[in-house]
Formats: sequence, C-alpha cells, structure tokens
Amino acid sequence: MALLVSALNFYRPQIEYGETAGWRTVAELLSARSAFSTSDVIGVLTGLQDAVLHFNLRGRGVKLEGLGTYLPNINYSGKLDVAYRLDRRLRRDLNAGEFTGRIRNRRSIGMTTAEVIARWNTEHPDDPVVD
Repeated sequence: MALLVSALNFYRPQIEYGETAGWRTVAELLSARSAFSTSDVIGVLTGLQDAVLHFNLRGRGVKLEGLGTYLPNINYSGKLDVAYRLDRRLRRDLNAGEFTGRIRNRRSIGMTTAEVIARWNTEHPDDPVVD
C-alpha cells in the first residue's frame, strides 16, 4: 500500500532546471541592456552583496524593490541565516509570463488529490494509495 505523499511526489509538476546563470552571465545581460560595462555591473552586484551583509549583521532587513526582502534570522544554536521573501510584483509577473522552460509531469498541473490517487491506482494496481 502506497502512501498518498508518495503518489503526490511522483506526479507533481517539476521544473527541469537548465544551467544556472552566474554573475558573469547576469552581468553580460544587464550590460547589454544598459550603458554599463560587464565589469561595472559585477562591481555593483558585489557591492549589493556587501550591503545586504552589512545591514543584516546589524539586524536590519534589506528590501530591494522588484526583487524581494532579505531578513536576518537566528536559530536556537545561535547560527545566523537570511530568509528571502520574493517581491509580490516579481511573483505576479513570473506567473503572468509565458514559461518557456521544461516541466516534468506537466499534465499533472491542476489535478486534484483525488485525480492523483485515481491515476496512481490505475498505473500501480499492485500498490494502491491508502486514503
């Protein structure tokens, strides 16, 4: 008997990630869209990283309009981390645009839990989901 979580994880839509765009690639794109050189953009991005660290180490969040907010946090052992909250407009625009990447299990988008269970049970008759 399969667990529901196993079926949901098996069929859930997943983005098939391409190569991550690094500093240089991002800087080249921004440079091509502005009057700044690639090295200027890399300098600004490095400065931005320093600024987030500076303010977060002082207990202050950093809100970058259009990108998101970086908030310092701490756990019980005293280890510091940064929580990132995506800007609402960026999230809205991301979902309003036409995604051109690859999605595994694309046909599962919009399926209800009951539909996932039915699909699993049809495709795995020897291991049905226990509801």
